[in-house]
Amino acid sequence: MAAYGRPSLRDLFDESPTPHIAHPPRSHHRDFYIATDGSFKPHSGATVTDGDSKRPTGGLGVVVETLDGERVVRLSVPDTCPDNNVAEYRALHLGLDVLAARAPPNARVGLLIDHDQLAANVNAEVLATHGSAYDPPHSVSVPPATGLHWRGIQARINGFGEVRAARISGDRNPAHPLANAPDQYAHVNGEPDRCVLPESPSVDERVPPPSRAERGGVSD
Repeated sequence: MAAYGRPSLRDLFDESPTPHIAHPPRSHHRDFYIATDGSFKPHSGATVTDGDSKRPTGGLGVVVETLDGERVVRLSVPDTCPDNNVAEYRALHLGLDVLAARAPPNARVGLLIDHDQLAANVNAEVLATHGSAYDPPHSVSVPPATGLHWRGIQARINGFGEVRAARISGDRNPAHPLANAPDQYAHVNGEPDRCVLPESPSVDERVPPPSRAERGGVSD
């Protein structure tokens, strides 16, 4: 469950607007919630040495919880990117990849993002692929430097049962400190993995009960 005094991702999602998509209370509940954030530090002392040059570095933060607030995974990893916009896309791509490896494909997923355009783009993609034919499509504008990360995000969005993005403020995003100080939060990457894929049925569960197994048999 969520730690005392810290709102669960579900609570944050329920309280936040979802660009382009109506947000009636009955539709709030998701199976999983992902909060992501990316940071870019062009003038900080944190740099990555590459030969004779030094490139600015930032970080990616991911927090995944279930509907009831149980934590699935947290990540805080350093990352080198050209700007903050690209960092946000990389963080979301990472979060979706992580959940896809741990959750069933028909999962309903809520995303918490503190980047206006990215949240809007996600929901525009959702409407374009799953929305009503009568809904006018919303334009999507993706920074060119994101490379293939947007295509990866699109694939993950279409791979889940349902996805919706909520726009939250950076000071309420639990992934924010993980992205901005990966050197201080590296320990979260060693937390035990929680795989929430459904277990495969046992042999006994695949055998029909006697009442069904005996159907169609020759009577005495």
